Amino acid sequence: MKATLERRVALIGGVAAASLILVGAVLAVSVSGHGLETAAAAEPAVKHVEMPSPDALPGAALSTRLTNSNAFAQSAPGLTFQQRRDFFFGNRLFNTNWAVAPGSVTKFDGLGPTFNRVSCSGCHTRDGRGRPPLNDEKQLDSMLIRISDGQGNPLPQYGDQFNDRANHGIPAEGRVAFHWETQKGEYADGTPYSLTKPVFELTDLNFGPLGDDVRISPRVASEVYGVGLLEAVPEKEILAWADPDDSDGDGISGRANYQPDPETGEMLIGRFGWKANQPTLRAQNSGAAAGDIGITSPVHPDENCPPAQTACADAPTGDHPDLSEEFLRKLTHYTRVLAVPVRRKPKAPEVMKGSRIFADIGCAACHRPSMTTGKNTALDVLNDQTFHAYTDLLLHDMGPELADNRPDVKATGTEWRTPPLWGLGLVPVVNGHLRLLHDGRADGFAEAILWHGGEAEASKERFRSLSEADREALIAFLKSI
Repeated sequence: MKATLERRVALIGGVAAASLILVGAVLAVSVSGHGLETAAAAEPAVKHVEMPSPDALPGAALSTRLTNSNAFAQSAPGLTFQQRRDFFFGNRLFNTNWAVAPGSVTKFDGLGPTFNRVSCSGCHTRDGRGRPPLNDEKQLDSMLIRISDGQGNPLPQYGDQFNDRANHGIPAEGRVAFHWETQKGEYADGTPYSLTKPVFELTDLNFGPLGDDVRISPRVASEVYGVGLLEAVPEKEILAWADPDDSDGDGISGRANYQPDPETGEMLIGRFGWKANQPTLRAQNSGAAAGDIGITSPVHPDENCPPAQTACADAPTGDHPDLSEEFLRKLTHYTRVLAVPVRRKPKAPEVMKGSRIFADIGCAACHRPSMTTGKNTALDVLNDQTFHAYTDLLLHDMGPELADNRPDVKATGTEWRTPPLWGLGLVPVVNGHLRLLHDGRADGFAEAILWHGGEAEASKERFRSLSEADREALIAFLKSI
């Protein structure tokens, strides 16, 4: 499919205007008044990607018709009676506020000693998306700060995640301060825009300086629905989309992150987390329990207390582990079978137009529209499902503006996993905002696109050069999926 882009540029050192028309990979340049006509390859052709039918269910058999404030918290249809019982118990675990040990209910004590939030839903409200502090808010309520040295190693006195809260009598690691910075730009048609980003600083440190080589990476909580489908995609299906050396010359070079399973040590492909640093839902959930809430589990049996934090290490503990094998299994089951909301008005003319633009300007090269699960997955309901998350689960270089400069397993400081797009149009309904990207800097889809760089630079520029009507059509499509 050919993409056609027309924009005006000023010649360096001259007053004549050049009209640039991009068709496929050919850039034709004609300059009035100078008699110059030339044609040269300016950028790779847009890769043709088949878009799903508007009738296709985003989550296939794991789709829900509910589109209200509880849209992200529904179970997959077709579960057995026992699977539904486990789902509801997992939902309780997800929403439980863990107590300080020793507590009156020993099954739910063991919070901390240091932590970020007291429950899973504290960040993932209604199984949805977090955001940075807004207006006069001072604390991070649905996001966290990853930290490391320049090689991605945990800091000896603080670990790899900054815990800004702690139980009574235990010093927290410090405080997170932040401010917002703004930069201005304009679309090719002259329409101005402003982009803002939060800048974070770790202050009031209780265990010494962070070091000159520290790397700080803010991360908002991601939405939880549909993750069982992402886990059920065979590795070969993910790798079929990878092109680490850009052998097809399309400017996109996605590659997989790999990390050892925390229990078996087997090297597995990463699927979850902003840098695809977790291979399974069990690993993701147990890692979040330990890092975010301070809850031990069979996967992470040790308290999250770096050596310098002696008060943390000496604090009372609950049952060992705090999160039992049975509870971890049911919590993982809960996240595995959360359903995906159906699309809204997928056949509206503007939405259909936006779908074509999404493909034409190259968004679908990374935001892969469709994937298919394996035939022998964790649950029968997950088997052989073709779904539409708009992610390839691969790492891509997103350029210096989005870089956190923090390595994460095999991910570099400029690489991020392509985040799924399904359901994001309902985030304002469920969570009351539409803050996008890893640190929530973007207020809506347009700002998120305008922050893109690196491998997505060409697509960003194509978007910036669209007419206002075409930009609105693309955003209408994104809101619909």
